[in-house]
Formats: sequence, structure tokens, C-alpha cells
Amino acid sequence: MSPILVRSLIAEFVGTALLVLIAVGSAVAGIDAIGPLGVALAFGLTLLALAYAIGPVSGCHVNPAVTLGVLLSRGMTLPEAAGYWVAQFAGGIAGAAVLQLLTSGFGDVVDQTGTLGANDYGVTISLGGAFLIEALLTFVLVAVVLLVTGKAAAPGFAGLAIGLTLAAVHLVGIPLTGTSVNPARSLGPALFAGGEPLAHVWLFILAPLVGAALAVPVVRALATPTLTPEQADAGSDETGVQVPAEEAAETVDGRLPRARTSTEAERGQHRTPS
Repeated sequence: MSPILVRSLIAEFVGTALLVLIAVGSAVAGIDAIGPLGVALAFGLTLLALAYAIGPVSGCHVNPAVTLGVLLSRGMTLPEAAGYWVAQFAGGIAGAAVLQLLTSGFGDVVDQTGTLGANDYGVTISLGGAFLIEALLTFVLVAVVLLVTGKAAAPGFAGLAIGLTLAAVHLVGIPLTGTSVNPARSLGPALFAGGEPLAHVWLFILAPLVGAALAVPVVRALATPTLTPEQADAGSDETGVQVPAEEAAETVDGRLPRARTSTEAERGQHRTPS
């Protein structure tokens, strides 16, 4: 495993842990005070900050569904994606473990959600409805991620668009399922909550992955499939997917596939172009 990939996996672990700790923590410790709007903003602002902080390192997926979207867009290899998934799920569990510690006798924080911010269905929405809304909301999130990081239209603003999108989908989903759109965010709290949230967590792992997979062909239809080296140099965005200049110089026909992660960008000079 290369040092660059190791650094990317560490960034994904830390980023996902912080997303759960801060964003889910806003619901656990403060939903009674800040309400769903405050929690939605906590998710969006946390992801926005992470996008600019660790985007140049790993692409700031911090979400297995986003990683699946990038994988299916041929922006990374399967072994790389597998490493990201392990790091993300581990980070989600680590963030939830800190929340569990804070709401235990050690931290004496009152869990205002009653389930450590875990996702669930059955009270305000059925199983089928929950699956549909989670798939659709994840579809929107992943489509935005792939579009704004794969195009050179507005370099530097990808993190803002992604953060606002995450906040928006939370405004829709919080009253229904608590909003997952991120399997790692769901698994961590569910493991500590137990009971129905743990029994139902499969939906919040599977539905976002389905939504991510559906987003890929739509993005391919909407986005120009390739960039010239000149366009890539002008518009690469380190808050997400980008095309490295080194790889542009090595490409035989002068055209480059879009969906490249920051990890692959840094490593491009060590790989033989396909």
C-alpha cells in the first residue's frame, strides 16, 4: 500500500468520525434546542469544512455511497474503494463510540434523540417509503458530488455545493428517517443504540448504495464525458474529483476521463495509463 493511499485512508477515517461526532452529535446533544434546521445545517457545514480540509488529500468522500459513485464512474479502482469503505465504516463507528461515551455516566450528556441519533423507520414512514426516500436523497447527493467535482465550470466551489446539498436533503429526511444518505453515518450509531435501529440498519446501508448507483448513469448523460488537458488544468477542483496534470502529459490521445479522485491524482505519475 502506497504512502499516498495510506494518507487518504487516514483522512477518510478521521473525516467520517468527525462527521458523525459533530453532525450526529448536534442531534444527540441539541436537537431540542436547535431543531431539525439546526441539525441539517450542522451536517452541511461540517461536510463543507471537511471538503476543503481533506478534499486535497482523499477527495473527502466520507461516505461509502459517494465512494461507490466514484468507483462506478471509473474514478478509482476496486481495491482503493474497498480501502475507503473500511476506513469510512471504522470512522463512523469511532465517532459514534465517542458519542456513546459522552452520553454515558462518563460524559453525563443527555441523549435527546433516545437512540444516539440512529436512523429508523416505522413511526412516520413505512419500510418501503423509507427505502425510496433514502435512495432518492442519496441519488441527489451523489449526483451533485459527481457533477460539481467533475466539471470545470466553477472550480473552488464544489465543497460549498456539496455542503448545501447535504443540508437540503437533511431538511427533507430528518422528519421521516432521521436522514442517512450515508451508510457509515448510520451503522455507527445503530451499533450502540441496538434494538430496532440496529435491526433496521440494513435499509440505511442498502438504499443509499442503490441511490448512488442510479446517479452514475444520469451524471454520465448530463456531463461531458471527457476533458482536454487544457480544460483539466483550468478547472480541477481538489475538494473532490480532479484530473492530474501529470496524467495529462502521459495520456496518449490527449483526452482524459473525468471522475478521478484526489488520491489517484497524486499517484498518477506512478501508474501506467490504461
